[in-house]
Amino acid sequence: MKVSEILNLAYQDIHKDEAKLVLATLLNKNPLELILDLDYQVPDDIKTKYLECVKNIKNGIPIQYALNSTNFFGFDFYVDKRVLIPRFETEELVYNTNIYLQKYFQNPSILDLGCGSGCIGLTLKKLDETRKITLLDISLDALDVARENSKNLGVDVNFLQSDVFSQVKDKYDVIISNPPYISYQDDVSKIVLENEPSLALYAKDDGLEYYDKILSNCKNYLDDKFLIAFEIGASQKDKVVALINKYLTDVKIICKKDMSERDRMIFIFKNINVNE
Repeated sequence: MKVSEILNLAYQDIHKDEAKLVLATLLNKNPLELILDLDYQVPDDIKTKYLECVKNIKNGIPIQYALNSTNFFGFDFYVDKRVLIPRFETEELVYNTNIYLQKYFQNPSILDLGCGSGCIGLTLKKLDETRKITLLDISLDALDVARENSKNLGVDVNFLQSDVFSQVKDKYDVIISNPPYISYQDDVSKIVLENEPSLALYAKDDGLEYYDKILSNCKNYLDDKFLIAFEIGASQKDKVVALINKYLTDVKIICKKDMSERDRMIFIFKNINVNE
């Protein structure tokens, strides 16, 4: 079956942009290359997989789960329903954290707390192989996905199953976390609600549960000079800052907006002369 024929078949069930993106991904092409070669004969195994992906997307499965793949910071990550689909905002967290790491740390030890697919910690390792990274999650399923991504990306990191700090024995220079921060009262889109793991989405206390758990205990697991990097919900800045001030002293707090001008990142520095 030609590219043109299989795309026309898919257009009956899903959006044209999705149809082209999925086929291009499976053929290891970009969508423009695909359109410029409409007579290309799609191999039978790709055709079978493509039509299955189209069926799943039609039935409400996110395109990333249908493909078992998503791009994060230029790297290909395996994803399925055991882990959250990485978001653009988390790429911005990694981008800004990487800048701070380059400026203020050499060979830092980093704890990716609530690692999910491993996209944060594994990307930071890919950007600098000298970093000592530990990926932590309470979910064994998530850690299995993170291990697969570590293998696929060819990086060596540590893995730890733990409920926040319950199994942590070491101290770190950096803790980075995109914890569950959605309140149980918040509205969530149907496609997220029906597909992504609730364990990685929701938190008690108006979404602040895990910020409180981390901040109330983190001093025992950080070196004297440290950085904590959080992704936060767009309306949580003031409440998270209040928690920081409740539990930590003599720290510098920097809040950053994402590309949509929403407050989405908080960075906490101790014994670091930060100059932006």
